[in-house]
Amino acid sequence: MHLDARLAAPVSLLLILLSGCGGSVRDGPPSGSITGADLPGDAVPRPEPRSPFGNGPIYEVLGKRYTVMDSNAGYQERGVASWYGKKFHGRPTASREPYNMYAMTAAHRTLPLPTYVSVRNLRNNKSIIVRVNDRGPFVQNRIIDLSYAAAIKLDMIRSGTSLVEITAITFDGAGGDRPANQPVVISPAVSPSTKPSSTPPRPNVIFVQVGAFGERSNAERRHVLLLSGGINSAFIDADEDSNPRIYRVRIGPIADVPQYDVLIEQLEILGIRDPYLVTR
Repeated sequence: MHLDARLAAPVSLLLILLSGCGGSVRDGPPSGSITGADLPGDAVPRPEPRSPFGNGPIYEVLGKRYTVMDSNAGYQERGVASWYGKKFHGRPTASREPYNMYAMTAAHRTLPLPTYVSVRNLRNNKSIIVRVNDRGPFVQNRIIDLSYAAAIKLDMIRSGTSLVEITAITFDGAGGDRPANQPVVISPAVSPSTKPSSTPPRPNVIFVQVGAFGERSNAERRHVLLLSGGINSAFIDADEDSNPRIYRVRIGPIADVPQYDVLIEQLEILGIRDPYLVTR
């Protein structure tokens, strides 16, 4: 559940806002569906001042403390995206802007508000740009909460969640070959095709990588640890093209987010807390 913390408020007000989420109303899409023609375009990155609300620098929700990043430069992360809809439509966000489920926005726990990010669905390679203006999601193993419109464009409404890659968009003010304040994606989320094609892209196959080693013996030890923990889909992938050779320990393929959630719990029990999603 996306918590309506809207974290610019003092603790007393925060508790009131949190208590407003305890009802039986389920979040979800509006009663009437919208078509592709009704969807907004991507958010257009532009330089904006840091919001006076929702930027911490430290805040606490449900007993956990979060530190807001000083900058979004270089931020890229892979993990699980969720979305929030009509239950929060019109309510204030952490930046005190009203939440609009039809706008291209998102919530993130620690990125500065506002921040523009590219979000790529790792399963189907669909990509969007959203403006982060809210805090959340405060659910374990979730890294971003997308608006209803953004979730539609990534084709994740039915599943409710998806494995994604988030890349922050910064602005170059150093001159050089690029005009000042031009948006720059630190690492492009999608490699553009050189030739347009009417054939839908093949879905990616997703794996979790839990180590890369120069010595095969080290990879084998990690592999044995995974097998001992009941993770039987683990394997060693030897990179024949690298010099020296690299042995990557991977798990998968990963079919969906519920399988990924269970796997993350298994890895934490084994003391492995730095898994990375990879595709092929």
